[in-house]
Amino acid sequence: MSIGFGFERLGLLTLKYPIAMAIAVLAFTALCLSLLPKVSMDGDVLRIYKDSGAMYDRYDELTKSFGTFENDAYILVTSNNIDDPEVIAKLRDLSFDLELSNFASGTLSPFSLRKPGPNQTSLPAVPEDMTSRQEVRQTLLDLRKDDPIMHNLIMDDLKGIVMIMFPNKEMTKGAGEAEMLKELGEIAKEYSNGNIEVKITGPPVWKSEILAASVNDQLKFSIIGFLIGALVSLFCLRSFWGAVLATLTPFISVIWVIGGVMMMFGSFTFLTNVVITLVLVIAFAESMYFCFTWLRLWRDGMEPNKAIVETIIRVTPAAALTSITTMVAFFSLTLTNGQGIQEFAYSGIAAVAIAFITLVTFLPLALKLAIKIGFKPPKKMNVTVEAPIPIAKFLTKKYAKPLSILSIALAIGLLFPHFALQPKFDFKDYMPTKSKAMDTAKGIDDGVGGVAPIYIKIPLKDGVENVTDGDYLTIQNVHKILEENIGQGKVISAASFSHYSELGFSRERIFSAVGPFMKRRFLTDDGTQALITGFLPTMLPSDELREIVKKTDIALSEAGIEGAKVSGFNVLMAFASTDIISSLRNGLMIAVFVNILIIGVAFKSWKIALLSIIPNFLPILGTEFYLYASGAGLQLTTVIALTIAFGIAVDDTIHFLAAYDRAKKSGVTHAKAVELALDRVGPALIATTLILCAGTFVIIFSALPQIALFGTLMVLTFILALLGDLLILPALLIAGGRLLNLSGAKKNESK
Repeated sequence: MSIGFGFERLGLLTLKYPIAMAIAVLAFTALCLSLLPKVSMDGDVLRIYKDSGAMYDRYDELTKSFGTFENDAYILVTSNNIDDPEVIAKLRDLSFDLELSNFASGTLSPFSLRKPGPNQTSLPAVPEDMTSRQEVRQTLLDLRKDDPIMHNLIMDDLKGIVMIMFPNKEMTKGAGEAEMLKELGEIAKEYSNGNIEVKITGPPVWKSEILAASVNDQLKFSIIGFLIGALVSLFCLRSFWGAVLATLTPFISVIWVIGGVMMMFGSFTFLTNVVITLVLVIAFAESMYFCFTWLRLWRDGMEPNKAIVETIIRVTPAAALTSITTMVAFFSLTLTNGQGIQEFAYSGIAAVAIAFITLVTFLPLALKLAIKIGFKPPKKMNVTVEAPIPIAKFLTKKYAKPLSILSIALAIGLLFPHFALQPKFDFKDYMPTKSKAMDTAKGIDDGVGGVAPIYIKIPLKDGVENVTDGDYLTIQNVHKILEENIGQGKVISAASFSHYSELGFSRERIFSAVGPFMKRRFLTDDGTQALITGFLPTMLPSDELREIVKKTDIALSEAGIEGAKVSGFNVLMAFASTDIISSLRNGLMIAVFVNILIIGVAFKSWKIALLSIIPNFLPILGTEFYLYASGAGLQLTTVIALTIAFGIAVDDTIHFLAAYDRAKKSGVTHAKAVELALDRVGPALIATTLILCAGTFVIIFSALPQIALFGTLMVLTFILALLGDLLILPALLIAGGRLLNLSGAKKNESK
């Protein structure tokens, strides 16, 4: 069995049945092309956390019982003249327009609130037809002072008001949310003038911005990455048609991957979006290896069609093994819960498999066609990709032991930042860097302290529509506990309207004044569950949020309130992200050791596997040192980037070891085998690393900070991996070969 476990036979099968394989390739390509018009992007961040564990289960349970504020649109209205009767009348009209929208199931603002009136009536909390600034000002100040909801919607300097629109779930399905945002934008534009400024934010807007950035990234990554790969191929091969041949395979791979992801999941996410770029650079790298070897054999005098067969025999076993190790890296991600992570993992596995299948089916057919129509090979590769090889040969031959000792010492030293790195999560890192919606959210944070909700859902014992005294006391206790942890006036619940009850109004009258929609935000219709909602800054750091939740949980437990559950989307992200990051990190370590084991099995040598640990582990440790030194910490995409970069970077090690193993089996000395491996695959390693770095470098310019950091880490890991394979791996083979008595070392050293 070859190091590719026999998967390279697919390439030989292609040459044996070229017409049948060509028909299959064309048919699948046509199928994938038919799916391109249906490509869609899902910007829902919640998709990442779906089914991720206990916190998601809490959140899911909460949404089924009460719905949440997480899909609500926040409208920030600012004016230096809010106390002007004409301005306040204009804002009332704005509130009514929001309420009358087909996309709204309800609204919350000073104008939608009512208060109990005489004779079982209710009155507007903000009276109509006010005539003086003093009257308007006093009304708003009294509302802010007496009503906890209005405390979180009216700025203390009366320079702004927050209105909340609760979307209708049925109307905002599919394209409905985009239509809602379009309508809100038109309303905001209509009411914005010299006196009033209207801005919109909230989860629907955030999702829209993430979606727009992801679509832009997909176009940018695919087109620019493809062009960069083509230019690097042209630069390295010094042949226009040679570059075309090397470029066609990744082009077809991308079409197949887009079609495959659409068939599997129906849409892309901002994570699976990255898979397109990854498969692009993987396919470019393997295509370059194939073309480099084919052209070298042809230039050395081998008949071109025979050179294709020989290239399949020489290159595709290593390509199969590299595909397996990269798929293992992706598969390690499946050990982590969360729908988004699972989709990314399975998309990556499928993409790597597709890239290999394209390499061994489409590329040989393309090369045979090129020969038939008269393609001639370039006389020589670009000197740039060959220039570093003599330097690498000199350093590894003369300083093999010092380089080996230094690499081992460096790996040991870098274990400190490896273990010191801690999971880190901030919501703003998911948003585009120039997000207008986040600027508006910051304005709300600064003005009213934020409206990002945290919830406590509690079971009620009696299940009465308007709550018994015992259940009401429980609600009051939980309300007080949350208020002690996040601040006075930052909590709303069924116990919020004490100023009305002090005036003698019954709970039934108070709930009637609040209205059925808002009542459902406090109590379920059957009276068996209550919801206490706190408002926090959107920009609150995740570690502070986790501390608030922990303190609240302890206080609830000490108060003997059973069944109370703290939840919320921000809470879910803060806790689930750190759990996911820790799990991904464990998966990375598993991927490293499994891949080292696979290398040992493939080459039938535990000694080869042992020597490959340092050059493959150092790039990860080096990149982690960058994260530690820069303060970026371990974020969601950083661990994914490390895992996938390792899976791709180990490809170079495999190609080097495959060339070394072939040379050893030809009977040359151990040192000569290392030298021949550098000569034969070194230029290809440099060329493919150029493509990998150039192709992923474009990701650094993503508008999404998490994705931009992903690109930075990929490029850094690839560069470190190249240094490891050109310097450290040859040095370890030379210095450690005699010590470990690699197969034939003693025998061949005497030749």
